[in-house]
Amino acid sequence: MAAIANGKWRALILVGIAELFAMTLWFSGTAVGPELAKMWHLSAAETAWLTNAVQLGFVVGALLSATLTIADVIRPRYLFAGSALAGAGATALIAGFVSSGLPAILLRFVTGVTLAGVYPTGMKMMAAWFDKGRGLAIGVLVGALTVGSASPHLIRAVGGIGQPDLVLYGTAGLAALGGLLVLAYEDGPYQPETSPFDPSAIRRIVTDRGVVLANTGYFGHMWELYAVWTWIPIFLAASLEASGTANAEQLAALLAFGTIAIGGVGAWLAGSAADRWGRSLVTSVSMGVSGTACLLAGIVFGSSLVIIVPFVLLWGFFIVADSAQFSAAVSELADDSYVGSALTLQTAIGFLITIASIQLIPMVQNMVGWRWTFIPLVVGPLVGTGAMLRLRSLPEADRLAGGRG
Repeated sequence: MAAIANGKWRALILVGIAELFAMTLWFSGTAVGPELAKMWHLSAAETAWLTNAVQLGFVVGALLSATLTIADVIRPRYLFAGSALAGAGATALIAGFVSSGLPAILLRFVTGVTLAGVYPTGMKMMAAWFDKGRGLAIGVLVGALTVGSASPHLIRAVGGIGQPDLVLYGTAGLAALGGLLVLAYEDGPYQPETSPFDPSAIRRIVTDRGVVLANTGYFGHMWELYAVWTWIPIFLAASLEASGTANAEQLAALLAFGTIAIGGVGAWLAGSAADRWGRSLVTSVSMGVSGTACLLAGIVFGSSLVIIVPFVLLWGFFIVADSAQFSAAVSELADDSYVGSALTLQTAIGFLITIASIQLIPMVQNMVGWRWTFIPLVVGPLVGTGAMLRLRSLPEADRLAGGRG
């Protein structure tokens, strides 16, 4: 037992660091979008596709992985490592050889495909070590993912404004390091044997009532999450300019980093809370707070830093706090032999939804301006909360968080 206890914390630290480094790739193109738009004369739609291409690539990669049960056939550390290194290569190519929008968007798509082998695989690796405390473990992992996703904004704020290659090469280097680090991971005691290809596994996943409700909660959460993460830097820049704040662009980049990165703390604390009080309760509270923030964003727009800073930090804390718990729920509800595929399918559909909400925001902004542009996102938390409260009332909830629901 002592060996398992020591091994699980080693695995958590190792995979957490590797995930943090690898996921810096996600918003590397988004962070330097303003610079690339000026250099390459990109339209607003083309600039948005620097993010949406990653979302779409992730969906394609995840659906292929789930359909072919790749996450359950290839050893997790090899799938994670190979994917991280491939994503690092695609990002470095943009910095070294690309000078126009289309090839950059295509390489961002490739990056998204590779990240489908990183994010769900990391969650499966944590589930293999943590039977009890799984919510905390996956919460820490999502926290690492969150800080990693925020990191390109920090790199840009402290020296990358006007220097997109610094951000792109920096994130590529970190991702490659993460891919090498994860090779030291050892399979956990709850890691099932690799499973044969079984097309019927998808049918079982999509007809399981508990899994469907947990996924519906996740889909509502995702409708809001990535749209906010993508557009919060520009929303903040517009808000700071409206309030007459000096150095608005640099300060907006720092605040965007803080808004996203503080979610890492939220994911960690929510993971611990969900293991104690139940996943359905914690996810419902988190979506309630973040959904309310979608409505209040228009009220605080243009306010002083004394108001806007704590508001976006609170929003950032709660908006991703529940993310890991949907994955933990599926890992507890799905057939043990195909947990990897169930998690991959969950994330594939979730990220497909984000493409629509990310594209919706600039359309709304053109009609009503940045002040009220986040209001349509409140639909996601409303639907997600309803699904999780329904799950809490069913017998399947007894399998969540050791019977806590």
